[in-house]
Amino acid sequence: MTNTLPTGPYQHYVYAYPHKTAYRPLPDRPALRSLWAAEDKSALSLYLHIPFCEVRCGFCNLFTRIGAPDGLTGAYLDALERQATAVRDALGDSEGIRFATAAFGGGTPTFLTARELERLCDIAEHRMGADLRAVPLSVEASPATATADRLAVLAERGATRLSLGVQSFVDSEARAAVRPQRRGDVDAALGRIRDAALPVLNIDLIYGIDGQTEQTWLRSLDAALAWRPEELYLYPLYVRPLTGLDRHRPDSAADPAWDEQRLRLYRAGRDHLLSQGYVQQSMRMFRRADAPPQGADDYACQTDGMIGLGCGARSYTSALHYSFDYAVGMHEIRGIIDDYVATTDFSRAAVGHRIDAHEARRRHLLQSLLQADGLDTADYRARFGSAPADDFGAELDSLAALGWLADLPSTRLRLTPEGLAHSDAIGPRLFSPAVRAAMAAYERK
Repeated sequence: MTNTLPTGPYQHYVYAYPHKTAYRPLPDRPALRSLWAAEDKSALSLYLHIPFCEVRCGFCNLFTRIGAPDGLTGAYLDALERQATAVRDALGDSEGIRFATAAFGGGTPTFLTARELERLCDIAEHRMGADLRAVPLSVEASPATATADRLAVLAERGATRLSLGVQSFVDSEARAAVRPQRRGDVDAALGRIRDAALPVLNIDLIYGIDGQTEQTWLRSLDAALAWRPEELYLYPLYVRPLTGLDRHRPDSAADPAWDEQRLRLYRAGRDHLLSQGYVQQSMRMFRRADAPPQGADDYACQTDGMIGLGCGARSYTSALHYSFDYAVGMHEIRGIIDDYVATTDFSRAAVGHRIDAHEARRRHLLQSLLQADGLDTADYRARFGSAPADDFGAELDSLAALGWLADLPSTRLRLTPEGLAHSDAIGPRLFSPAVRAAMAAYERK
């Protein structure tokens, strides 16, 4: 990434701003107690990160490792419990502390055994004080790990949403994405999930896979729709540095034909889901019109008041985003996990990015504008004392000139349908020069 404005429709998925490649070691290692002392703790989000998977898909650049030697998952949960104890202590007295949402992610949380999932829930409830049965609880899973005993634990402990990474119902496409699975196993897992009666099923699908056509893409969508999922996420395939696919397609970043294929498949998928009674929430997210509400949508991890536990999790205060070290390469990830497991003192923030007033405005613009509902300008003014056009007039004018910003009353900023299609280009265009420079200077590992 350079410090110039990016081109092409597929630059960066903005699920968090700033990205962790903009984080740096914090020389002062601030105490968590001081970071959280003045924060609003009345509606916190809780995220527990499990960095283990049974396989690593070819497109994956998430912080995760393949498998776990004997005893590592138990040792990891020991460390997670130590961290939870330290963080809960740093939050201060229980008066005014409440968790409004919770999520288990990864990696693959259901890599853990049923008994270990029980312990994970206990850490969230007994160490952190989150009432999992009273708040939305989202859990990520894979077909191979969505077993009946694990699902029973999640259902009993209050999970309201299960997100299943399928990516494709076509076996040859799954192989092309370096995701070894069979259609029969996927359908069996979906059957078990429906039997568990979790309120919301989300299915993740990917478009842009080698050999994929509009016909096979629609076949995957129809296979997913047969299960009447409450939510569907449609992800464009990316080939990220240091991933499995990167070794086979190192020049894919500059491929106009592939860009056109992904845009064509996106539009076909979007139109198909809209015709089937789904409502578009963002470029990626579609929700069945009659699905039960789940609280915040897919930018929930952007909000202040996020408590992240685990070595790949982020935490957000209003002035600092912090985490642990970040890597994509397997050797480096293993080293970071080993260091986390050996840590005894979790009372300070080690790696992060400070958020000043201008970055706070920029982050709010990003997290709102990339949603289908857009940005409420009155809410923006109430938060920041200015109008979006006052702070980001040039950026917004450039989006309007491209036809990506809808011509609406001054009370709301919203992307056009084509603007939503180009969300992964719009997001990076709105990164600050300082964040772009930090990301460009990051040394991949």
